[in-house]
Amino acid sequence: MISPGPITAGQSYSRDLFLFLYFLLIIVSAMTSMRKHTEKSPITGKSILYLNRHQTEEWKGWMQVLFLMYHYFAAKEIYNAIRMFIAAYVWMTGFGNFSYYYVRKDFSLARFVQMMWRLNFLVIFCCIVLNNDYMLYYICPMHTLFTLMVYGALGIFNRYNEQGSVIALKIAICFLVVIVIWELPGMFDLIWSPLTFILGYSDPNPNKPSYPRLHEWHFRSGLDRYIWIIGMIYAYYHPTVERWMEKLEEMEGKLRMLIKGIVVMACLVVGYLWYEHIYRLEKNTYNKYHPYTSWIPITVYICLRNVTQKFRNFSLTLFAWLGKITLETYIGQFHIWLRTGTPNGQPRWLLCIIPGYPMINFMLTTAVYILVTYRLFELTNKLKSTFIPSKDDKRLLHNTMAAAALSLFLYGSAWLLVTIPKMAGL
Repeated sequence: MISPGPITAGQSYSRDLFLFLYFLLIIVSAMTSMRKHTEKSPITGKSILYLNRHQTEEWKGWMQVLFLMYHYFAAKEIYNAIRMFIAAYVWMTGFGNFSYYYVRKDFSLARFVQMMWRLNFLVIFCCIVLNNDYMLYYICPMHTLFTLMVYGALGIFNRYNEQGSVIALKIAICFLVVIVIWELPGMFDLIWSPLTFILGYSDPNPNKPSYPRLHEWHFRSGLDRYIWIIGMIYAYYHPTVERWMEKLEEMEGKLRMLIKGIVVMACLVVGYLWYEHIYRLEKNTYNKYHPYTSWIPITVYICLRNVTQKFRNFSLTLFAWLGKITLETYIGQFHIWLRTGTPNGQPRWLLCIIPGYPMINFMLTTAVYILVTYRLFELTNKLKSTFIPSKDDKRLLHNTMAAAALSLFLYGSAWLLVTIPKMAGL
């Protein structure tokens, strides 16, 4: 393995420091960025705000902070929680995409390309420039796959989506597809092996066991193979639940409090049972149950977060802001906050600016990291709006062909510049 060099430092974990930093961020966020939202629902015309955009962005933000701190501090004891957070991200992929396509009915080529650009532009750029495999950044292929599956489910025979029976059939087919691919022995390799050149990954660390190239893709995609469908189901019933909540808020005070109290108690009991019997399992055992149980804590969180109108009205905009750049912070952590020693290597060291001062170093690298990733977020969206017009398919086709030709030329030129000296023995 290549030496980490003089600008890296080793990872260390202290539960006390980890929790201190996280709760300090929550306190600062609550004191400086708590905002009240009063937007009216397009469904009920009232400010119910059940699972509103501010809330889901906040949700992504506080999870992403823990996800990143887990990597930075090597907080292995919260591994199961991180698995849950990734499941929640995939749940939101199903929920958000279903909501968009079901309501707006926009299955245009431009929308599809914009979606793929947002998910893959930065990661493909990193793969080419840094000679890394796509699967090193496994979140990107996972979200791309499940986004495509939602798009396909709603896009096929989309003129019948208003019929509840058709949606039920489509969701049933989604479950069937997942069962066939991930549950039937041999089917996963049969279906995905032609794409090994894209989805294959081998950890270069010689101390790690050697697995087949598709092992990582099988493991990562399999953990959350069902939860995106649960997100679709929740999105479909979102208007119904919002109307229930409207009726609940109009009830007499004591009855309303009784119903909400029952919901809270039920959530606490279910959450406790899940924690005791599932979450506390050893990580390898937990992973076996995760695909079938991850919907439980997600549902508990949604119920508790939306149980009162005040809870729904307020959000912490600092976390919501961080929630908008989760893709860039995920990719950027590999190269700005953390460091690897070789192409395709997992980040095992910290980027160190001032050796011997871990907290000062944490502060400086974090400031640079957030600044750069936010800039990457802005550039990705700016380039997307520049190269992918929303209502001009002819121009979109022209831009696509030009980009493909330029990419092939640049890649071919780079390949020649690398290959010719080797052939000449230089």
